[in-house]
Amino acid sequence: MNINNNYIIREITPLSDKDCFYIADRRKSEFTYPLHSHAEYELNYIENAPGVRRIVGDSVETIGNYDLTLISGADLEHVWEQYKCESKDIREITIQFSPDLFFGSFLGKNQFDSIRRMLEKAQTGISFPMEAIMKVYPLLDTLSSEKEGFYAVIKFLTILYELSLFDNIHLLASSSFAKSDESSDSRRVLKIRQYINTHYKEPIRLEELAELVGMTPVALSRFFKIRSGKTISDYLIDIRLGFAARLLADTTNSISEICYDCGFNNLSNFNRIFKKKKGCTPKEFRENFRKTKQIF
Repeated sequence: MNINNNYIIREITPLSDKDCFYIADRRKSEFTYPLHSHAEYELNYIENAPGVRRIVGDSVETIGNYDLTLISGADLEHVWEQYKCESKDIREITIQFSPDLFFGSFLGKNQFDSIRRMLEKAQTGISFPMEAIMKVYPLLDTLSSEKEGFYAVIKFLTILYELSLFDNIHLLASSSFAKSDESSDSRRVLKIRQYINTHYKEPIRLEELAELVGMTPVALSRFFKIRSGKTISDYLIDIRLGFAARLLADTTNSISEICYDCGFNNLSNFNRIFKKKKGCTPKEFRENFRKTKQIF
């Protein structure tokens, strides 16, 4: 396997150890910054940029007039590309903050439980719905102009708290691409996920998963769907596609090799499922992803 990660920029942010967060509120006519990652968490708001393409891991989507994204994965590549956007009056607000700001005794308090859970989910990237954007917009709009640092921090915490109350968020990158650990309230669901993540290259039968957790296949199917929000079959496909997308981005392996390495037993079926889930063929994904990368 030939892996080359030299073309992804590792951004060094201006955030210092003494800062709670860094904010950049700017007007721009185009997006030019290349694909990158950074250790800091990031909340990014974009206004008046329909047609911009947002890439977060293996998630590729075209945004509308408003976009709000939270990323907490330290190695999760992301970029906003001009793509089909013709607007010359784009507003972008980027807030970056250190994981050390929260994790520890502070975030362990009951009052911050929803923020902690949101930050854990954001390891794969979160896109917020329009109602969430409208809820926090008055705070976002004035955050950079707040003169008192203490009140700016209070505003920032309020933004995170309000966003953490929304359940209808959209998770972006697949967990296998983002290399994140999925948490679950159910030990059985977690056991199934861990097994699939380890054995995704192999044929996996529902009967063996059911035996693994001491349930009947029918009961397990119903239980997994209720607790995780997707069927076992869909979860398995998502895991395999995430690993496939990572290999497409990071290696020179042929698409056929990647297909079979990730547990798919038919190349045409792999191409069809990939295009249905990702909106492009494996070949197009590899080409588009590498176009966003830059040697550094």
